[in-house]
Amino acid sequence: MTKELLPNGSVVLLKEADKRLMICGWYPITEEKQIFDYASYLYPEGYVDAEQIYLFNHDDIERVDYVGFVDAEYQVFAAAIAEQMDGSEKPEVDS
Repeated sequence: MTKELLPNGSVVLLKEADKRLMICGWYPITEEKQIFDYASYLYPEGYVDAEQIYLFNHDDIERVDYVGFVDAEYQVFAAAIAEQMDGSEKPEVDS
């Protein structure tokens, strides 16, 4: 069973971190084809430039300070991703 990911807008503190992050996306893929659970920006600064995006995995979270907005549209989207993953930990990356 896959873990339920936090919605965009959630604010978290990572293990061994001093600064919180705000989640802005799921499953970003690096140029090296590495997949992370989340993309985020510093909180409260938000988007500064394309060089200041932070990628991390759910297991890196020490604490959740705020859970982002959840409505019917989010629930449909999250369910579609969960169905597409079909029990996988993360989506597959085409080589």
